Amino acid sequence: MFKVGDRIVYPQHGAGLIDGIETRTVLGEQVEYLTIRIFSDNLVVRIPVNRVEELGLRRVMDRKGANAVLAVLAEDVTVDTGSWSRRFRTNKDKIRAGDVREIAEVIRDLAMRDSERPLSSGERQLLAQAKRILSSELRWVLEKDEDQTNEHLDRLLADLAAARAEARAARSQ
Repeated sequence: MFKVGDRIVYPQHGAGLIDGIETRTVLGEQVEYLTIRIFSDNLVVRIPVNRVEELGLRRVMDRKGANAVLAVLAEDVTVDTGSWSRRFRTNKDKIRAGDVREIAEVIRDLAMRDSERPLSSGERQLLAQAKRILSSELRWVLEKDEDQTNEHLDRLLADLAAARAEARAARSQ
């Protein structure tokens, strides 16, 4: 179970800190709640303890997990050429699920697509949302502030895009 001071991830919102655990009376029943401060959205949420698993709350990943997630960004995959609506729905579902590896896949796939041709406004928003969620968790692991973590992530994506462009150019010669 979680305790005050734990760093957690609330899918779709990102990483946060448990500020408190309190009991409230709801419809005549005592219900225990976690009070979570989400840093990236400057948001405070209260989650019933009995819904923690259902909502996908989990502890912030460790260094090994961060390395594995960052490796997902570097994986070379074929960009999906399916319809925009199917891609959008698939990526939205991955973000909603809250699995950090799937969020990294969304970032990788959309960043790769963006390096080949501009993204639609909806896909740009999904990319920004996925980067915000991943960055909010990575900042704890990398021990950087939000701006430094975003710069680190952007630099990594730019380096990967450049390496992929070089590889494409070499293959076409």
